Amino acid sequence: MRLATACVLATTAMALAACDAGAPDAGAVAAAAHSSAPVAVSAVQVAAHEAGQSRAQVYESVRQMTALGKQLFFDASLSGSGKLACASCHSPEHGFSPANALSVQLGGNDMHRTGMRAAPTLKYLQAVPAFAEHYHESDDEGDESVDAGPTGGLTWDGRVDRGGEQARIPLLSPFEMGSTPAGVAAAVKAAPYAGAFRAAFGEHIFESDDATFSAVLQALETFEQTPEVFYPYTSKYDAYLAGKAQLTQAELRGLQLFNDEKKGNCASCHISQRTMDGAPPQFSDFGLIAIGVPRNRALSVNRDPHFYDLGACGPERTDLKGRAEFCGIFRTPTLRNVALKKSFFHNGIYHSLDQVVRFYAERDTNPDKFYPVVKGKVQKFDDLPQRYWANLNTEPPFDRKPGEKPALDEAEIKDVVAFLNTLTDGYKAAN
Repeated sequence: MRLATACVLATTAMALAACDAGAPDAGAVAAAAHSSAPVAVSAVQVAAHEAGQSRAQVYESVRQMTALGKQLFFDASLSGSGKLACASCHSPEHGFSPANALSVQLGGNDMHRTGMRAAPTLKYLQAVPAFAEHYHESDDEGDESVDAGPTGGLTWDGRVDRGGEQARIPLLSPFEMGSTPAGVAAAVKAAPYAGAFRAAFGEHIFESDDATFSAVLQALETFEQTPEVFYPYTSKYDAYLAGKAQLTQAELRGLQLFNDEKKGNCASCHISQRTMDGAPPQFSDFGLIAIGVPRNRALSVNRDPHFYDLGACGPERTDLKGRAEFCGIFRTPTLRNVALKKSFFHNGIYHSLDQVVRFYAERDTNPDKFYPVVKGKVQKFDDLPQRYWANLNTEPPFDRKPGEKPALDEAEIKDVVAFLNTLTDGYKAAN
């Protein structure tokens, strides 16, 4: 099978699989807010016709690429060191986030290099739209006149839109897997699954390293769109929404605080309600936002006092360089499976949900708890140059002054954390 045909078939069949699973859109349809089953079915039929294959053959092609993608995901030989697989930083048992509590993961050819950002979850990315500087959508009232600002894209800064593009980053990064297209191709050629790779992508796939590398990216993207693995919607909260589980009193109080615009106001970015068409909540609006996360001085890049990770305006993203309005903003992650994570925010500075919720509740009322104090003065927003402070979010709970009452008290922080624990997949109701 030609690589281009394989890509088309995989994309369209993934969309149909998402609809069959009752879940939101997947693969290439991630740029759209939602995908309908008739459209997905039509897409598969068109792709099958163009490839001269039946719908059953389309599914078989996707099955092959999914199986290959899974093998690639767990294959450490793809890395320059031969010791780091995708799964090393994206553990299935931890919501496809790191299994350890390191702020950033160790990698590179010596396995001792560190980057500057925490490894994000790979779950529930199927509905993330393509990055847009201006985003118009209102699921509540259908009012598309409101500009939600920069939204979408994968990675912390939204610089790529497809799973394959995302997979390219760690494979080639000298701080992560540290390989090259030729190195990845050589590893695949020598792998036990090389024969299956040829069967999926054609007998001549290994004649070009670039074609082989592109096929690897496609297979990884296909695997990472497996509904039952990457977006199963099996949390206690999903069961609660379906009327199949009851939340505890603490969890219910936490949900109320999560949604309350004058308290946690978490749902303003981490949407907790079903969409108008009944799709499960993603717990993210996919927007990019600046909240003034403290500088993580444990990161090697921050030894340089003049270095700043400014998110969408650089340094890793370059197309928005020099655009001041994009400096300091990072994409809002989903909160699904957040209780399985051991490091939080783009720089991994916090390591518990209590710390995270407390930062939101007390950032402005008790800044000395989070930022350095020099000669009696709090160095607030120490990881964002002052010229970009206008980008900082000031909506509740970030609307208070030092010394005022925090948005959440101790008991309320515990309740919000209790609710966040209901978002972990794999819930099984008691008999």
